[in-house]
Amino acid sequence: VLLIDDVQLGLRKTIQFVKFRQTGKIHGVPITRGTFLSKTALLAGAVPFAGSAFAILHGAYDYRVRNHTIRLKNLPAAFDGIRIAQISDIHATDHYNKTAVRGGVDMVMKEKADIVLFTGDLVNYKTEEVKNFISVFEKIKAPLGVFSVTGNHDYGDYVSWKNQEAKDRNFVDMITAHKELGYDLLMNEHRFIEVDGEKIALMGIENWGTGRFPKYGKMDLAYAGVKDTPVKLLLSHDPSHWDAQVRSEYPDIDVMFAGHTHGFQMGIEVGDFRWSPAQYNYKQWAGLYQEGNQYLYVNRGYGCIGYLGRIGMPPEITVIELKKG
Repeated sequence: VLLIDDVQLGLRKTIQFVKFRQTGKIHGVPITRGTFLSKTALLAGAVPFAGSAFAILHGAYDYRVRNHTIRLKNLPAAFDGIRIAQISDIHATDHYNKTAVRGGVDMVMKEKADIVLFTGDLVNYKTEEVKNFISVFEKIKAPLGVFSVTGNHDYGDYVSWKNQEAKDRNFVDMITAHKELGYDLLMNEHRFIEVDGEKIALMGIENWGTGRFPKYGKMDLAYAGVKDTPVKLLLSHDPSHWDAQVRSEYPDIDVMFAGHTHGFQMGIEVGDFRWSPAQYNYKQWAGLYQEGNQYLYVNRGYGCIGYLGRIGMPPEITVIELKKG
């Protein structure tokens, strides 16, 4: 800024000198150095402020529907073309614009998915945060069901509770909240989805993440009884679970649905170019991934955590169509 100031001041004086030599008069009132610096500082401060305000007022609710097709050779004919909608990481808080959030739910319903999946983090810290949003998210329905799992924020692990009993009660309330929403919460268990006498398996586990994140999930319990099912789908909140356990120990799980990363709520995605700070913590941080015959989809999140805004990483509603082939 100081360099620019010196350049503009020099140019102004040169121009004034030339005009004075031509006309004998001094034209205009030169801006002082102090005035220039103060106005430049105001402009410099206004740019990030305006960007932050835009990210909060618009970016946090700029829901985008992302469509993908996954082809599975063992998919039963009755499920060819089935549409699965996924949302993740609601992080309910009273700071949200309830009308805007309801608009996102309307977008989910307009997709007319056969199944809806919610992959965890219903709240930020305490179950009571979702109380005022039950009437909003209970509107999500699907012919073959709405299924959910818990994320790392759903256990009250980031709160200083007065005792263990209070924390345990909070998690019981979390389970009740999923029931009130009409979501079938999968706690290390599975469901068979049946259409025209054919079926696929849908498994869901409690949060299981690498590093500092808790490993409450028990894959052995969720997997028990589904081995002979031709197609197996898994709901697991943290995408790090895919490489750490799913791919190595359960190679017959066809598709895993995750969330957790939010895409860092900031990034650049233009054509094939993608960048976000999330990629420095997670190998799979947003979108569709494939290794061999296995797929992972990482949803960019419906809500926000910490900073209530998004820049270049809009909230996501995923729609995946399964096709035979």
